[in-house]
Amino acid sequence: MAEDRRGLLPALALPLAAGGLAAYLTGAAFGSYRLLRLPPLAPPGWAFPVVWTALYLLMGLASARLWQSADPARWEALALYGAGLGLGFCWPLVFFRWGWWLAALALAVGLAVTTAALCRRAWAVDRMAGGLLLPYAVWCLYACYLNLGVYLLNPMA
Repeated sequence: MAEDRRGLLPALALPLAAGGLAAYLTGAAFGSYRLLRLPPLAPPGWAFPVVWTALYLLMGLASARLWQSADPARWEALALYGAGLGLGFCWPLVFFRWGWWLAALALAVGLAVTTAALCRRAWAVDRMAGGLLLPYAVWCLYACYLNLGVYLLNPMA
């Protein structure tokens, strides 16, 4: 695949903007994280923006590679990418802002399944893109674990 950097900035900006908007709309509700009973291996709150920023950058790089591919299957990969961005945008609102942990778990599982399908399709189109998405897939599985733990450890009043 020829290196074309013209689309790189928008590809990086899109996931960062989606994540930034979700964080903005979640607002102070994220502060409730420290008040929750958390499962073992739960990270401190400050780790989330650091990890998500890195993941969004990897996702952006992967999407740029997919966009530049001549493989017609890129469209399916990009559609899965868009679906994942949408689910990832909704999850913090459902979890932090509204505290609907079971609904958030359903979103997290949907995101993990979508991301697994994205990795598989991206790998078939461009192995580098597929590899760039693997940390995102692992994090989505970890997020399912964390979400399930919060749901089980924090019964609703």
